[in-house]
Amino acid sequence: MRLLIIEDDRDAADYIVRAFREVGHMADHAVDGKEGLALALDGDYDVLIVDRMLPKRDGLSVIGTLREKGVQTPVLILSALGQVDDRVKGLRAGGDDYLPKPYSFSELLARVEALGRRRGGRGDEMVYRVGDLELDRLSHRVMRGKEEILLQPREFRLLEYLMKHAGQVVTRTMLLENVWDYHFDPQTNVIDVHISRLRSKIDKGFAQPLLHTVRGAGYMIRDGVR
Repeated sequence: MRLLIIEDDRDAADYIVRAFREVGHMADHAVDGKEGLALALDGDYDVLIVDRMLPKRDGLSVIGTLREKGVQTPVLILSALGQVDDRVKGLRAGGDDYLPKPYSFSELLARVEALGRRRGGRGDEMVYRVGDLELDRLSHRVMRGKEEILLQPREFRLLEYLMKHAGQVVTRTMLLENVWDYHFDPQTNVIDVHISRLRSKIDKGFAQPLLHTVRGAGYMIRDGVR
């Protein structure tokens, strides 16, 4: 899943972002309500995690504006305000779930994944399929035919991004920005190495290759030969 964390406590945000990435999710961070609102309006996120007390624009105002503009991305509210009245206000403002601080990451992860499943029920893809290759974004399970393929978190993110754009050329810049969170070219062969590892896992031993290199352009995952 692709997540947006709107949290002004940088230490807390760094911890959450790192923890989500370690389990294979993509996570962006906004440091205040104004930046968070702009990213939430422009980005294609599966779940938003919003701190209630934010500088420049408070969390409930951000959520209210999103709902007014028709953005229905599920929102989990994080807040030190944990009384019943506080939770009611958060849910009535448009939040889908409310988790008081302090909290455990395991509970946060479970709640976010539950919101992702709920959104999946509204028509957004939680499972990607290309030919006989299937990737489940919530369970982090990859199957090709009847064989389960075990991937490292970065390999999973790489495959998820390629399958999301199946049939399209995915450039190195797109992969650096969306899989590695780099906004510059580190001038290394990190992408080539991961593509090679991924190809050996999803294509080796199968009659039909799915992951292709498009010379001078990038990479493409597709079913069938062109």
